[in-house]
Amino acid sequence: MQLLDKSSSNFLYQQVIDYVEKQEKKGVFQAGDKLPSLRKLSKQLDISVPTVKQAYIELERQGAIYARPQSGYYMKAKQVRTLLPMRESWLHSSPAELECRSLIEQVYAAIHLPNTVALGLSNPVNTHPPDKALSRLMKGVLSRVSEKSVSYGAVNGDSKLRLNIALRYQEQGVAVNYDDIIITNGAQEALSIALQCVASKGDVIAVESPCYFGQLELIESLGMKVVEVYTCTENGVCSKELEKVLKKHHVKACLFTTTVNNPLGSLMTNMERKELVELVEKYNIPLIEDEVYSELYFTEEKPKPAELYSKKGLVLTCSSFSKTAAPGYRIGWLVAGKYEEKAKGIKRAQSCSTAMLQQWTLSDYLMSGEYDKHLQVLRRKLQYNSERMRALITEQFPTEVCISEPKGGGVLWVRCRSHVDTEKLFHEAIENGVSFAPGIIFSPSGKYNNFMRISFGVQWSDEVVKAITTLGGIVKKYSQK
Repeated sequence: MQLLDKSSSNFLYQQVIDYVEKQEKKGVFQAGDKLPSLRKLSKQLDISVPTVKQAYIELERQGAIYARPQSGYYMKAKQVRTLLPMRESWLHSSPAELECRSLIEQVYAAIHLPNTVALGLSNPVNTHPPDKALSRLMKGVLSRVSEKSVSYGAVNGDSKLRLNIALRYQEQGVAVNYDDIIITNGAQEALSIALQCVASKGDVIAVESPCYFGQLELIESLGMKVVEVYTCTENGVCSKELEKVLKKHHVKACLFTTTVNNPLGSLMTNMERKELVELVEKYNIPLIEDEVYSELYFTEEKPKPAELYSKKGLVLTCSSFSKTAAPGYRIGWLVAGKYEEKAKGIKRAQSCSTAMLQQWTLSDYLMSGEYDKHLQVLRRKLQYNSERMRALITEQFPTEVCISEPKGGGVLWVRCRSHVDTEKLFHEAIENGVSFAPGIIFSPSGKYNNFMRISFGVQWSDEVVKAITTLGGIVKKYSQK
């Protein structure tokens, strides 16, 4: 059967566009799906490859599809009200202490409730867990080390794992030696050590706004205060706004996630990150970079670490394998710059060492090459889930709801109508078997009352679709009040 009319006055590339749009309406092509390759579709439609290419380029220009380097073209979520910057409404906050600890506890508790779909948890590796590969490698490790697996390890961590991590930084141009790296109990301990290296009780820490609530809790637990810095939904921390904060407040350190923010999914360009580092070092203020999502980028290239642009050694880099490989292993690391010796002393006093069995397993995982193959699949599945989730929310939520378009990570930042209190909505959602993270916990000053963070870092299923449908119904009910 002839799918295109070559005798028609309509250009062939336009007929290809019409064909793709018809297939989408029929449900053959859905958000996140990979389109047929140029060669395959040209053969199917009996037309030239350049004609298909022209159609795909036009569809990409229209925002209907997107290209993924060395992979092909994919369908985008259509008619999504994308969350855009709202700088005109931004009000600078004074240093504050976190006031919603109880709600944070409830969000954590909801993750483990039976018969509840946990969309409030940022656990992107759940989309493509490497549990079988890690289990196999751990068995091999156990056969080699026997009783050493339950012994204390070196304070700084396994030298082979540190070397593997150092090599990954060196590939990006960062001059990191394995002796510069401290293995920690997850990124949270790395952040804790970094904060204690550069600040004391009562000091003010500048953070992104919105900011991951785990960072806010940590800062509060150390007796420090927080000042929020405007953060763009697309490009991350605004340097101009940061400089205003630095001039107005006595900021002791900055804690930012410039490589895929949580919850925005924003990603600074390398040039913007360079300018940010130059700005904080101009004021001699340390920058703690939380880069746990840096491997989960949707852009063509992995973002460069902030440490690459440091000339004074004031950048402290914190990361972990929790978002990319094994959350339960609790293996993170810290590159402390000029604060290295102080950081090692704090690590020794704080936890002495980190579990060795997990370190050896992850070291073998990196050396085998399986980790990088796993990351390629994980990024692809996460981007697919992002488009599917955005499309589903658009379909099930009120039309006025706006959704972020993340450049990586595993969560969406969703804005409801201004009168919708997502904290109240959260409790009703729990009663209906769905959890999410209310926006208010991402700000110490009570911003984002009408926002919510929803995770797409899940294994897609009918239960996930049902959960979003249920949540959409609750949002609609609150929106009409």
